[in-house]
Amino acid sequence: MFADRAKIIIRSGKGGDGHVSFRRELFVPDGGPDGGDGGKGGDVIFEVDKGLNTLTDYRHRRKYAAQDGQEGGRRNCHGKSGEDIILKVPEGTVIKDAGSGKVIADMSADNQRQVVLQGGKGGIGNQHFATSTMQVPKYAKPGQPAQELEVQLELKVIADVGLVGFPNVGKSTLLSRVTNAQPKIANYHFTTLTPNLGVVDLDGGGFVIADIPGLIEGASEGVGLGLDFLRHIERTKVIIHMVDAASVEGRDPIADIYAINKELEAYNPGIAARPQVIAANKIDAIWDPEENPVKAIQEEFEPKGIRVFPISAVSGQGLKELMYYIKEILDTMEDKPVVFAQEFFPEDMFVRENLPYTVEKSPEEANTYIVEGPRIEKMLGYTNLDSEKGFAFFQRFLKDTGILDDLEKAGIQEGDTVRMYGLAFEYYK
Repeated sequence: MFADRAKIIIRSGKGGDGHVSFRRELFVPDGGPDGGDGGKGGDVIFEVDKGLNTLTDYRHRRKYAAQDGQEGGRRNCHGKSGEDIILKVPEGTVIKDAGSGKVIADMSADNQRQVVLQGGKGGIGNQHFATSTMQVPKYAKPGQPAQELEVQLELKVIADVGLVGFPNVGKSTLLSRVTNAQPKIANYHFTTLTPNLGVVDLDGGGFVIADIPGLIEGASEGVGLGLDFLRHIERTKVIIHMVDAASVEGRDPIADIYAINKELEAYNPGIAARPQVIAANKIDAIWDPEENPVKAIQEEFEPKGIRVFPISAVSGQGLKELMYYIKEILDTMEDKPVVFAQEFFPEDMFVRENLPYTVEKSPEEANTYIVEGPRIEKMLGYTNLDSEKGFAFFQRFLKDTGILDDLEKAGIQEGDTVRMYGLAFEYYK
């Protein structure tokens, strides 16, 4: 069964707790603290698998969790880090926050692997708390908690061209003639129940075309199968409207084009604004030579800049001209895949708590400012500053929480140093 949506709960691993213990050996009755650090919790990672084309595996299992980190041990033994969980998805899968519907990750183009939830850092053992005045620390730091999130997975096929039209107008037949696809073809409505992809090979290059099924009036409101498949048009750059020019089933092709455009506009205005081409199909079935329905379609839409091609998907008439015209349009467009930008950052959920922090000038180092407190410590625990996205989140956190404003109020100048729990950087506006 084709499945292009799934809702699951993902959970990263909890960090292992730091350990409290003291060195006890023969002839060393009063050894110092030797409690080890806890291990890091496992991450939740999404990874593209080119061999998958549906989300069926995620329809039968609801929860996915990475492994917790192990507690630290005696004799400075570090707890084992929890194993990551890697969730394989088809290319083109968009991961959204289930609550807000905002995009967390688009698993396409260059983004083939992404850490969506980070495991908690392990707590430090009591050995780290020994000082000249506190030589027997009897406490350790607990590991950071796990992160849990409900996400919506949506597969949006990756194609340059979207083929749309009402049922039974010949889309599958056209796809089978111009590409290597082998769609199911029969003379009844909704033969196509999955998006079919095919590659059009032409001199000088080619493109991917997708037959988008299920569009009828009211599709954008959930009528019929349309809403289930409209999402697959979102990546396409060009739309082919296919109509039955011969009105074999008594439909008005001009009214059909307006009806489909209305559904596209209601679903996503950006899609309706993309370049369009009309394929007036079944010209071999026009029985009255004195009436020319194709001319009526051309007179209606070509003044609006939409080319109309009379074709017969059965005989192949007009298909070559149609395909080369579409390639001309694509050649004028930027050769860049349609990728959905990240709108939701899971880290925000776990570090936005109203925890305290302090900003003060260092009494020991010149031109140095110290920022610390539970809020800062928690943010650093959930943020991978070695990654571009992690560092971007770190910068946004400093701005959104008012830390940068507080630094300026404290008198910081460009080039001064900011320290945060072992992290140091120069301040520049």
